[in-house]
Amino acid sequence: MARPRKPLLSRARIVEAAGALVDAEGLEAVSTRRLAAALGVSGPSLYNHFRTKDEILDAVADAVSARVDLSMFEAPASGPGAAGGVGGGGGGGGGGDWRTALHDWAHSYREALSDHPNIVPVLARGPGRRPAGLRVADAVFGAMTAAGWPPAHATRIGALMRYFILGAAVGSFAGGFVDDETAYDLSAYPHLGQAHLLAERRREVDDGAFETGLTALLDGLALQYEALRGPA
Repeated sequence: MARPRKPLLSRARIVEAAGALVDAEGLEAVSTRRLAAALGVSGPSLYNHFRTKDEILDAVADAVSARVDLSMFEAPASGPGAAGGVGGGGGGGGGGDWRTALHDWAHSYREALSDHPNIVPVLARGPGRRPAGLRVADAVFGAMTAAGWPPAHATRIGALMRYFILGAAVGSFAGGFVDDETAYDLSAYPHLGQAHLLAERRREVDDGAFETGLTALLDGLALQYEALRGPA
């Protein structure tokens, strides 16, 4: 039998093509017509794999979630700084205590989103039935409850971390200022005399802001943990 001239259509090829469109042009660029053209197939053939456009976008979002490292949650998490926490003396995965695990996971999550900011609105709707998204939620909740957080607090921590990480991925603070020394009238904005320098320092400013906010967030959680559990 002769080989087909084009690779057979698959869910993976559709997701890859849709993800490329989302990255390049945003969510609104995804349509069955555009995808079919990119894949060299007829539009109706896509429905053999996905029923709706929303299902395709869900699959793109889940592919991004699948890139998030969860290894720091593989062993039971203990309190801040305790030996034998996640990856501590008790063996198992890597990462340290629950605080360290949340810190490392937050950076992995942000890194996974950094190249795909246009898919963040889909991720912000929650995991729904997406397998990778559910694995993320399950890992965070499981590690927090294993560390001794009450289930209600563990749920809030998972939600809080998602709000912070997804919010950081939506846009760049530093990138919001123009690289033009004459753009900001000091008589109107007396404290923005060096704002034009932010754009060229975008990575430094945004990375620093993320780490500052994450540290403050985890410091606050550590205080709550101590109030609930007593000093480590």
